Amino acid sequence: MNRKLAQTLMLASFITLVGCSSSPGKNSAKTQQADDISVQGEQADLIPVIAALHDQMHTWHGTPYEWGGTKLSGVDCSGFVWRTLKDRFNLPVERLTTRDLIHMGTHVTPKQLRPGDLVFFRINGGMHVGFYDTDRHFLHASTSKGVIRSSLDNPYWRSVFYQARRLNKEYDAGISLNNDGMSLSKRN
Repeated sequence: MNRKLAQTLMLASFITLVGCSSSPGKNSAKTQQADDISVQGEQADLIPVIAALHDQMHTWHGTPYEWGGTKLSGVDCSGFVWRTLKDRFNLPVERLTTRDLIHMGTHVTPKQLRPGDLVFFRINGGMHVGFYDTDRHFLHASTSKGVIRSSLDNPYWRSVFYQARRLNKEYDAGISLNNDGMSLSKRN
């Protein structure tokens, strides 16, 4: 697989995985910590992002939903997003909840979505989060099917869509792939 494709796949995998079931709230110290390690940058090469997201999806696909979970034995939506940010994008942040994530980055419209953006859904008074992948699909930890890839065009997901956010470009981000310890670093 060529390097650009691997990098894009990583970035897409990263964005697809984002947390569940908390209501939006005020900024927390954890959210500020994540914002502090980021800066707004020019449009990035998305190949590493897509590669990272797909690699994470390959590893976590089918992992059952467990409220508050962060392990391959069980994970919730925000746990999946946090683990992706930590494991694939090497962001040294403490455990993040959906409440933390919804205050990170900048708002983007559905037409502006690109791999790695966080997508949020309002479900029964709570919030659900995942990573936008490609072709109107997103990666997330579903309460009924575990970690899966779903379509934003599905009538259910379309009806509960709340907003999307783009995480800021981080300094010296190193994207890690699961296979053979490969790491794709970006130095500014």
